[in-house]
Amino acid sequence: MSLKSRGFTLIELLIVVVIVGILAGIAIPKFVNTKQKAYVAQMKTDLKNLATAEEAYFYDSTSYTTSLMALNNFRSSSGVTITVVEGTPQGWSAEAVHAQTPRRCALFNGAASPVAPATVEGRITCT
Repeated sequence: MSLKSRGFTLIELLIVVVIVGILAGIAIPKFVNTKQKAYVAQMKTDLKNLATAEEAYFYDSTSYTTSLMALNNFRSSSGVTITVVEGTPQGWSAEAVHAQTPRRCALFNGAASPVAPATVEGRITCT
């Protein structure tokens, strides 16, 4: 009657560790990329909401504003900072940044000076 040893050999454990490492090496970059996309989506949504708020303000005041406080019911998402760079009777421009990413998005409307990276009026552009 032979005695069977219980447990795993060192080589079996090393193979499992290598496989887990390979899977983590694939999954972590994809997870980070997904988070970046979510941050950009938040910034784009906030800029779209800002555009709606600016148009409502223009309807009442015949001018656009740089004051976010003047835009009734406009609130940016958590972590997103919106800056209205220009607001005149002819147009407005703004940019959005998120605290968790170096990327930024911009939008301009009318005769306002474009804010990089925006180059086409009415199109939200992100770096």
